[in-house]
Amino acid sequence: MPDSNPEKPTPEQPVKKPITLFDCWSGSAVAGGIAYGAYLMTANIIGRFAAKPLPTDMAYLARSIGVAVRTLVMGISAMATFIFGFVALGLFALGIQLLFRPRSTPEA
Repeated sequence: MPDSNPEKPTPEQPVKKPITLFDCWSGSAVAGGIAYGAYLMTANIIGRFAAKPLPTDMAYLARSIGVAVRTLVMGISAMATFIFGFVALGLFALGIQLLFRPRSTPEA
């Protein structure tokens, strides 16, 4: 016999937890910490690549592949820094919005 309790969530209706200020700002702190770590890693990678340039006596194809790999590594690292920084900023802004938004009452 199926349970007809309307309070019980079904797979089609997930439970919606209200977003809290703590959730926003703790998530922002975690994402900001990851962004800062990614920034330090990006700066370290770029510094090491600049300190040790590719040899000039390499074949053209090998040098092109080396440049492409270096560019790819720097780009992925910079992209991770940007994404986590942007998420941290967005979650912090959402927390500020929650401070000023009036509490809505649940509909009965």
